[in-house]
Amino acid sequence: MTDRTDRVAQFQAAWARERPDLDVSPLGVIGRLHRLGARLTDELVAVYREFGLNEGEFDVLASLRRAGAPFERAPGELAEHTMVTTGAMTKRVDRLVAMGLVTRRQSDVDGRGRVVGLTVAGRDLIDRAFTAHMANEHRLVELLAPDQRARLEEILTTWQQSLES
Repeated sequence: MTDRTDRVAQFQAAWARERPDLDVSPLGVIGRLHRLGARLTDELVAVYREFGLNEGEFDVLASLRRAGAPFERAPGELAEHTMVTTGAMTKRVDRLVAMGLVTRRQSDVDGRGRVVGLTVAGRDLIDRAFTAHMANEHRLVELLAPDQRARLEEILTTWQQSLES
C-alpha cells in the first residue's frame, strides 16, 4: 500500500502532469530506493560514529576481519572487497594506521608488495562495532514483516544479478 502523499508520489504526479507523454512509473521504485538508500546510510553511519569511525574506515576493518586469521589483505584485495579505488584505499589505510587499528608491512610473498593487517585494538574495535552494526540492521529490517523481508531480499538479489550480468 502506497501513501500517495509521499514525496516520490508528488514528484510522479508533477511529472505526469508536465510530461504526460512519458511513463514516469519507474520513479516509484527508483526514487524510493534512492531516498531509502540515503536514509539507511544515515542510520548506519550513526553507529560507525559511535566507535570513532567513518563509513570507509568501518568498511576496511570489516573486510580485514572477514578475511579470517591472520586478518590481513593486500591493498588491492582490500580495494576489491570494499569497491573503492586503490588511491582511496591508501588514504583509508593511512588514517587507520595513524589510529593504531591496522598495520602495513611488506609482503612475505612479494617483496615489493604490502599487506594490511588488523592490530589487536583494530580487531577489538571492529568486533564491537560490527555487533552494534548488526543490532542496528536488525532494527531497520524489522520494520518489515519476516515474509516481506524475504521477498524483498529475493527481488533485490534478482535485480542486482540482472544488472551485473
